[in-house]
Amino acid sequence: MSIQGRKERERAQREKLIITAARELAEAEGWEAVTTRRLAERVEYSQPVLYSHFKGKDAIMTAVALEGFADLVTELRAARMGAPDPSRALAEIGAAYVAFAERRPALYDAMFSQSVNLPFATPEAPATLHAGFNELAEAVGPHANGTDLGAMTETFWAALHGLVTLMRGGRLLPEAHDRRLAILLALFTQEPPGTDHSP
Repeated sequence: MSIQGRKERERAQREKLIITAARELAEAEGWEAVTTRRLAERVEYSQPVLYSHFKGKDAIMTAVALEGFADLVTELRAARMGAPDPSRALAEIGAAYVAFAERRPALYDAMFSQSVNLPFATPEAPATLHAGFNELAEAVGPHANGTDLGAMTETFWAALHGLVTLMRGGRLLPEAHDRRLAILLALFTQEPPGTDHSP
């Protein structure tokens, strides 16, 4: 391996170490506890070395969020592909989304609540963001019945996110979660209102 190749590999390893340390610290103590000073101590690099990889905490959170989207895509795809039919696929992808948010709260916050420098809902969005949306769209698609698939997918995603956020914030009782999710799925697997069947 060339010297340049080795340096690039070492740089990528350092970046991965910083991102992993940020995720672990955030999961243990929340994002408020994640500072460049604490991360530098944790990974045993100086703050200038840390800044040579990331401009600051926001850039680190952005990198964490991108990793999170890649993880979420993997879980959503597995849920969708493992389902025997379109209705089960929608149910499984909804359950996988909620489980991901519950299992990895700090990661979910980096992806959806923290200030990160990611262009959502634009052609310039990173491939992992598009892939996540596409997994949801694949599950929603069989139930679109002529409705705008993009808008229907956004609505399904927004509903899942809203349920997760309100439940995590103590605004909804957790014991009613399965019932709420069942109602949401029923709404999406039924024919949308206003569908015209006239020839």
